[in-house]
Amino acid sequence: MTYLIHGLSPDRFAPLFALDDAGLAALNARRVTATADRGFPCRISLEDARAGEELILLHHVSHDVETPYRSAYAIYVRAGVEATTWRDETPPVFEGRSLALRAFDADGMLQTARLAGPGEADGAIRDLLADGCIAYIDAHNAAYGCFAARIERDAA
Repeated sequence: MTYLIHGLSPDRFAPLFALDDAGLAALNARRVTATADRGFPCRISLEDARAGEELILLHHVSHDVETPYRSAYAIYVRAGVEATTWRDETPPVFEGRSLALRAFDADGMLQTARLAGPGEADGAIRDLLADGCIAYIDAHNAAYGCFAARIERDAA
C-alpha cells in the first residue's frame, strides 16, 4: 500500500508571524523559541525546529469533520519553511516518537486505531491502510496528544 504524508500549507499560518505578542494572544497563540534541537515539531516541514528557531504555538483543528471525532489541539509551525510530502516513508518528525494512529473512513468516522512505538509507524500505517474502508489516518504524538500529520492513500 502506497501512502503520502503531507505537511500543512504554510500560507494559512504566514500572517501569524507578522502579529505582535498581543495579536497572537488574542488568537490563543504564542511566539516561542525552540530551546533544543528536538521537542518543537513543525507541522509544515515535518521536522523538528533547531534550538534558537522561532515558532508559533497555536490551536489547530486537525480533523475538521461534522462527526463526534472532530479534533483540535496545539501545534507548532515555523516561518520560511515549505510544506513537505513524504511518499512511502515517514518524515523526520515521526522518528523516535510513539504515535497514536487514528484510522478514519471517508465520512470522518473512526474505524480503528493503533499505537506505534518508535520505528514502527511505517508498518502500522501499511497495516491500517490494508483495510479498504480506511480513507486516511491522522497521526498524533502519543504522549502529548498533538496532531502530527495526515496520512492518505497515494492515488498514483
